[in-house]
Formats: sequence, structure tokens, C-alpha cells
Amino acid sequence: MPWIRGKKQIRKASMDNDRIDQIIDKHQCEASSLIQVLLEMQRENHWLPKEALERVSEKLQVPLTRIRHIATFYKAFSLVPKGRHEIHICMGTACHVRGATRLLDTVQDLTGIKPGETDLESKFSLETVNCLGCCALGPVMEVDGKIHGHMAPSKTADVIKNYE
Repeated sequence: MPWIRGKKQIRKASMDNDRIDQIIDKHQCEASSLIQVLLEMQRENHWLPKEALERVSEKLQVPLTRIRHIATFYKAFSLVPKGRHEIHICMGTACHVRGATRLLDTVQDLTGIKPGETDLESKFSLETVNCLGCCALGPVMEVDGKIHGHMAPSKTADVIKNYE
């Protein structure tokens, strides 16, 4: 069953229970390691499927409501599928005055998605952020954790091509 987010349809995927168990075992099945377990699952799968959270709840003996609260509180976690490459456009003041809006428009045109969406092939997810902490490099685009500074719409296509 596909997920619908925005106007895009996204395939539903789930983590293998054996892999979830390996991650949990790596952290000695300690409830105190919940955030580390979720971070590792997020890093591998790009999102936290409901079935995976249920498995973590069962194995760590932590209520599912607590796990969902943590997963929705921290921006590092996603409860909806993400693309293999995550694009973040800084919309903070320094980036905004240097053309972040034009940069965002260009990324939307190139990928066909808006902030909060993932493309149909699950290749890209797009998000805006308030600040990436590198104001002197504005406008800034981050892809998979790599900062691309002094971005201009004309340079955007070349950066995106590196991630296809």
C-alpha cells in the first residue's frame, strides 16, 4: 500500500525484523539506548516504519507511545519514507537575504518536489531548515550532510546531478 504525502505517492517499505534485532542487540537491549537504536534505524532505512517501532517497543519493553513521542519530538527522525538523498535548504536570515528563496525554487523545479515531500523514485527528499550554522556561506544547501555554500540557482543542477 503506497503512502500519499503532498501530491506525491511513495512506496511503503519496512525494515527486516532480523536487522532491527541486530541493532537492538548491539545496544545490549537497554531501554536507555532507545534514541541510539532509533538513530541507527533512521540512518539505515531513512525513516521509522510503524512495524519497526512496534518491534523496538516489544524488544526494549518501552511503551510504543513513549517511542512515538520521541520519534516525533526530534527532527532527526521521520515517520514517513524519505529519499536516499536528503536535501536541506537553509531559510535563515543570512541565507534568505542572499537568495535562499530562489535556490529553493530551483531545487523544487529540478526535483519536482516541495518541502516535506519525497519524489516517486524515493531518490530525493526536500526540507527547509531555519539555520545550518554556516551563515557566512549563505545561501546554503545541504545534501546528505554535505554543505554546499554560496549557492546560486545556476550551480544547483550540477550539485544535484552528483547525487543521482
